[in-house]
Amino acid sequence: MRCPHCGNFGDKVVESRTLANGAAIRRRRECNGCGYRFTSYERIEDKQFMVIKKNGRREPFDRLKVERGVQRALEKRPVSQMNIESLVNEVEDAAAMQGKINHEIAAAAIGDLVLEKLKTLDKVAYIRFASVYRHFENMDEFIREIQKMGGDTL
Repeated sequence: MRCPHCGNFGDKVVESRTLANGAAIRRRRECNGCGYRFTSYERIEDKQFMVIKKNGRREPFDRLKVERGVQRALEKRPVSQMNIESLVNEVEDAAAMQGKINHEIAAAAIGDLVLEKLKTLDKVAYIRFASVYRHFENMDEFIREIQKMGGDTL
C-alpha cells in the first residue's frame, strides 16, 4: 500500500481490528520509508446495494453520504469519531439486512435507521437530523418532535 505521506510502497501492519460484525477490517500501518502511520480499511465487495430515492430513481448505496449526514447532525456535540463510525456501521449493516433479498432499500428506510440510532446516541443530534430529514418548516414541528421524545429529556 502506498504511503499517503511520502509515496513509498513499503509498509508494515501495526494493528488489525475487525469491524462491522466481520464485514470489514481496519489496519493501522506504518511506512517503512518515513515512519508515518496511517489507517486502511478492507471490505467485502458484494453485489451493488442500491438505494431507491423518493422519486423512484435508484443509486448505489454511499456510506460516505450517511456518515456526512450523521457528522453534520453531531457537529459540536460530545460524541467521538469512533462512536460515529460505529453508528454508521450499524446503519449500513441494518440496511443491508433489510434489503438483503433484492439488494435495494428505500432512502426513507435508511433515514429512519439513522434517526433510530441517533435517538439513543444524542438527542440534540436526533432533532437536528430529523429537522432536515423530515423537512421541518416551523417551530411547531420542532416542538412536536421534542414532545414525542418526552420533551424534558433534552
